[in-house]
Amino acid sequence: MALHVRGVLLPDDEVRDIWLVDDRVTFEPVPGAETVVDGGFVLPGLTDAHCHIGIARGGAPITSLDQARELARTDRDAGVLAIRDAGSPYPYPELDDEPDLPRLARAGRHVAPPKRYLRDIGVEVGAAEVAATVAAQAAAGNGWVKLVGDWIDRGVGDLAPAWDADTLTAAVAAAHAAGARAAVHTFSESAVEIMVRAGVDSVEHGTGLSLDLIDLMARQGTALVPTMINIRTFGHIADQARAKFPGYADHMLALRDRFPGVVRAAHEAGVPIYVGTDAGGGIDHGLAAEEMLLLHEQAGMSADDVLAAASWRAREWLGFPGLVEGGLADLTVYPEDPRVDLRVVRTPSRIIVRGRVLR
Repeated sequence: MALHVRGVLLPDDEVRDIWLVDDRVTFEPVPGAETVVDGGFVLPGLTDAHCHIGIARGGAPITSLDQARELARTDRDAGVLAIRDAGSPYPYPELDDEPDLPRLARAGRHVAPPKRYLRDIGVEVGAAEVAATVAAQAAAGNGWVKLVGDWIDRGVGDLAPAWDADTLTAAVAAAHAAGARAAVHTFSESAVEIMVRAGVDSVEHGTGLSLDLIDLMARQGTALVPTMINIRTFGHIADQARAKFPGYADHMLALRDRFPGVVRAAHEAGVPIYVGTDAGGGIDHGLAAEEMLLLHEQAGMSADDVLAAASWRAREWLGFPGLVEGGLADLTVYPEDPRVDLRVVRTPSRIIVRGRVLR
């Protein structure tokens, strides 16, 4: 059955009528369509561009498709209709086309250094194996590879790059040769510099970014997914590490404290920024709206820019067309204008995914 939607369409900012036929959008009237929205503000669904459906609360890998469905539905019920899973220890390609789930852009498993990442999450390999492992994980995903660019080095007592600069640079090249885009986890100043100069496609977290690197990212079109919710946990990480690694603890706190200014500078420089929560492990699913509010309140992004970073621009970046002729039939509706009060995004009044009304 065709569905009819009428409301203020964003970002167009005008009252429009659209019709949803199966899983596609059209602006051509469809006789007999059921009107399911008449009023409100219509967005092409929110996006969580850094999420981990394959990681359960607490940090262990999930063990079943049912667990993956449950986590994806938690995000969906918060209005998130497109997800980039930035590394999953559990494969779930069967869910790519499941009719009541968000669109899924998936990386394979994290490619990580031996004994320097979260246990059981990544494929841990030495430098000689990185390029081949990246190619294998590109095949396991559907367009993305996730690299661990740095982590604590217990011998150094602080953050340090996962491998040498040549290996990290070759890893990005291997992802591109395999037809995938490369995302990198990085907190430190040294690793993020290597990865941005290597041409990585997206920087995840990016707490160590400098102004020079921000300018380079803007020129290259390198994306930043700040995960500000995650960065707020650095105080807890520092507290746990201080007894053994006081220098690391101090470094993490300094990175946390400067980070809102880093994100603000990146936005002002024109770096593409997208909303991501890092849900999975230590962060609950369903918090995209809270990440949006942090970008607005702490990093100074306007409500309009945050909505773009969470909705139509993020979907375009991931390859999921929005509410355009022939686009995908995903939308969220809000009773009030989220550009006036961004807190409205916490409570969508209507959710339609893949042309199906969920509520």
